[in-house]
Amino acid sequence: MVFYAVTGGTVRALDLIVKTRDRGILTAEEIRFLINGYLDGSIPEYQISAWLMSVFFVGMDAEQIGHLTREMIRSGDTLRLPRRDIPYVDKHSTGGVGDKVSLILAPAVAACGVPVPMMSGRALGHTGGTLDKLDTIPGYSTHLSPDEFVSVIEQCGFAMTGQSDRVVPADKRLYALRDVTGTVESVPLITASIVSKKAAEGAQALVFDVKCGKGAFMKTIEEARELAESLVSTCRALEIRAVAVITSMEAPLGYAVGNFLEVEESLAVLRSVDADPRSRDLVEVTVRLGSWMLVAAGVVPDVAAGEKMVRDALTSGAAADVFRKNVAAQGGDNSKLDAMLGTFRPKIEETVTSDADGVVVGIDAFRVGMAGVYLGVGRSVATDAVLPDVGVVLHVKPGDRVKPDDPICTVFAATRDAAARARQELDGAFDVASDREYEPKPIIREEITAL
Repeated sequence: MVFYAVTGGTVRALDLIVKTRDRGILTAEEIRFLINGYLDGSIPEYQISAWLMSVFFVGMDAEQIGHLTREMIRSGDTLRLPRRDIPYVDKHSTGGVGDKVSLILAPAVAACGVPVPMMSGRALGHTGGTLDKLDTIPGYSTHLSPDEFVSVIEQCGFAMTGQSDRVVPADKRLYALRDVTGTVESVPLITASIVSKKAAEGAQALVFDVKCGKGAFMKTIEEARELAESLVSTCRALEIRAVAVITSMEAPLGYAVGNFLEVEESLAVLRSVDADPRSRDLVEVTVRLGSWMLVAAGVVPDVAAGEKMVRDALTSGAAADVFRKNVAAQGGDNSKLDAMLGTFRPKIEETVTSDADGVVVGIDAFRVGMAGVYLGVGRSVATDAVLPDVGVVLHVKPGDRVKPDDPICTVFAATRDAAARARQELDGAFDVASDREYEPKPIIREEITAL
């Protein structure tokens, strides 16, 4: 049995499980004991599982979350980025459907002179993953060594890579355990997981995109606000400048849901920011998040100035140029990428049409996301493979008027069975009403800052 010494005696892992269960406050030393014991094998998984379940049910205060986050950072390597006059700023999204913001945001912010070290993730469940999208670009490497990561940032202002096994290994171990013990949906544990990874990559300021709605993990504004406040307060404890923007995820973002399809839409926005009205919500979220990144970096005094600067980077073509430089710097082939546009599709293409006359008052992001899972866009479990070319393209957005037999979306599938399963989800995803008007709601719901 493993103990650690305290004044007047010793404490066991069991004591800390009970203390957490009974709403006691763990000290930094006690949390360090639990994390180190789990990593070195001296505390068994069943006891850490019991502690995670205690946290799930009773929570943690901000101070404890800060202690946990620090210990997770200390569990592995941290990237040492070269000192610069302008701080490194990253953005993290809690995940959504059609969320290709990072592909546009990173080059736009980099074009404004702010370096962006972006450590991204993969798709899981109905939400997409940035790395899976980037993997569809011929030759593009999403596995950069620390030296390569720094070099790419120096060349083009931003870099995108996956999490190394040596960066925050405690998070990888704990997440795998949470995944099989029903403790994933815990705000303190989610907070420590997110912030530890972002801090370890070298970001000095962070902007969080906390999704809220049917297609998000946080379904209600209250849940999203709780997570946003936890993320910002934990960053404050770690002396990291932070902003959390709560954005709507009731309907898919933009019009493309699928790995290469989302790369295509991102390039279309980079080429002509206002050309397609179906991307209007995507542009609004991207510009707002980018403006806060510039504020957090100290480049502009307020979000209004930041929005103008980000939009100028998009409309001038500067952001598109930075994107192309990044593709080349990370081993990608821009010529092959261009040749794939509009042509890289699976063998099955089916159009879904409207069976009603009226206004599209809603598109269920979760159902569209699940259609993507059946097609192979996402993963049911972390080990599932994804397909690069499949997905769904929306022809309408909320507020559009349709008639019977009008096309509402196109399904791109590898097999007829996959297409049929996707269509079952999509049949219930589009809410077309003839007796009520569409009432648009703001996509930017709330903003919480610690600057």
